[in-house]
Amino acid sequence: MADQKLNGEVFFPKEDTINNAIVKDWNQFKLKAEENYIGFWEEEAENLHWFKRWDKVLDDSEKPFYKWFTGAKTNISFNCLDVHVKTARRNKLALIWEGEKGEFEAMSYYRLHQETCRFANILKSMGVVKGDRVTIYMGRIPEIAIAMLACARIGAIHSVVYGGFSVESLHERIEDSQSKVLIVADGAYQRGKIVPLKEIADEALKRAGGIEHVIVVKRTGQDINMEFGRDMWYHELRSLPIANNDCVLEIMDAEDPLFILYTSGTTGKPKAILHTHGGYQVGVYSTLKYVFDLKDEDRYWCAADPGWITGHSYIVYGPLLNGATSFMYEGAPNYPYPNRYWQMIEKYGINILYTSPTAIRGLMRFGDAWVNRHDLSSLRILGSVGEPINPEAWKWYYKTVGKGKCPIMDTWWQTETGMFMITPTPTVPLKPGSGTKAFPGLQFDILDENGDKVADNEEGYLVIKNPWPAMIRTLWGDPERYVQQYWSKYPGYYLTGDSAKRDEDGYFWVIGRVDDVIKVSGYRLGTAEIESALVSHKAVAEAAAIGLPHEIKGNAIYAYVILRAGFEQSDELFEELRQHVGHEVGPIAKPEQIKFVNSLPKTRSGKIMRRVLKAKELGLDPGNLSTLEE
Repeated sequence: MADQKLNGEVFFPKEDTINNAIVKDWNQFKLKAEENYIGFWEEEAENLHWFKRWDKVLDDSEKPFYKWFTGAKTNISFNCLDVHVKTARRNKLALIWEGEKGEFEAMSYYRLHQETCRFANILKSMGVVKGDRVTIYMGRIPEIAIAMLACARIGAIHSVVYGGFSVESLHERIEDSQSKVLIVADGAYQRGKIVPLKEIADEALKRAGGIEHVIVVKRTGQDINMEFGRDMWYHELRSLPIANNDCVLEIMDAEDPLFILYTSGTTGKPKAILHTHGGYQVGVYSTLKYVFDLKDEDRYWCAADPGWITGHSYIVYGPLLNGATSFMYEGAPNYPYPNRYWQMIEKYGINILYTSPTAIRGLMRFGDAWVNRHDLSSLRILGSVGEPINPEAWKWYYKTVGKGKCPIMDTWWQTETGMFMITPTPTVPLKPGSGTKAFPGLQFDILDENGDKVADNEEGYLVIKNPWPAMIRTLWGDPERYVQQYWSKYPGYYLTGDSAKRDEDGYFWVIGRVDDVIKVSGYRLGTAEIESALVSHKAVAEAAAIGLPHEIKGNAIYAYVILRAGFEQSDELFEELRQHVGHEVGPIAKPEQIKFVNSLPKTRSGKIMRRVLKAKELGLDPGNLSTLEE
């Protein structure tokens, strides 16, 4: 193999992995994509169904508002379901689901198609038409995927809000998207407790207008408030004649919006990332197929949450576009015992596991014995997503879980990119902690503050130099912010907001965010959201939040608080503030530590210098302090 002379610790692919892979020769595959980038994506698009073929593959006439497959007519829901129902795959399992309490459900493509049509017809009966927004707020249950596919089928734009977010986050997203309908579960199970989703939604709806109907999916069965005329049970609607198994499909333009998904930004208001039907389906279909070497007989498990982009692209749309069998699990990795993942892999014969470094580090803590109690021989490929994986966790995952035979697909991508961007395929030599190289045809660079290319092994800003099909089209309702946020620092290049370095072998090593976004357990949280939540408490005058390294979560939130006159620090107030942040943003955002201080380091223009706080905590040099107020 030409790549044998690589620097550092390298794990080479096994011979049978190479012999059985869809892409046997990565370098040849990459070369083909680079020589004819447009042709590469056009060829991939030919594998999907289009009601009308495109006039042009890439329209870059209004940069940076790129368009893909212009003039084409399609519908992602049709490609996920109807296409397979017309083939021998109609009786193949599309989705296998296990609840936290052990309940089990399996749906064929035929049944998933029927359930999607039923849900779509219910939405239509409520007056939902093409272009309307529908907010979805549920745990990891089959109905979340069905609701998304139903929206796509009738041309409605779904906005999924992660079930771990609380009142203010839900309210803000409903208000910003101007959603007409809310789909919510009565509750969700998490570590044996019920997350009161409907109760949170009721409180959010008191603050947000515009919602005409609330569809409530029964999951936990606890008593909930049902507002007459507004709230309706899904299981009751499903049994009405309106909810029949056949729903006329809305034929969509390739550039028609499919969904908006909110992601934390450097300012208080989350950014609404917009993705469209055509380019997005081509991007997620192709990347999943090649990166995870997806075969027809595979059972694939992406252990993320559908409320994040990983769930959208690689639990719902990607697997169904490929006609795969996808597994979904409701609960936590170590509940009730640390062998829950391994138990389910053995029970369902899972071949591919795609999870987060946080989950891997958390399970690694319990040692090898819990893993070794189970037969994991069905596993063929492993994957990592959400944040850079530290080499120690990578090696444990490779040796203990994969038994040294399963290559690890360490993927770097974003809500904005929609699809894998820096990633290996199974035949590429791997370096623990590196996402290897760009997906074929994509061009990346690492630049310094002035826009000059940095030397090998030097840290800089990670940028993308050419457009890709599943890319963000704009920020919903805010095209100026889209240009400012992603395209203004280095005109013509997409700014990822991550810092990275490239080694002498051309392997990329992503280091982390360069802006005020903290990644906790792989989830992006804006410092502004956490600070706003703290300041909304009657005791708090000012607040600052930073992320500090954490053994399990990757980062933990540390907050600094200046109290209002008349309030004093105490253990009780510390706990009250933690709970308050949990209530306003979500449990994931609760600070690990809150320090009560008299002042915060600020620039003369009043911007909090979080790097100074971070440097102090880590015992590092805070760097240039010339802009500091005091």
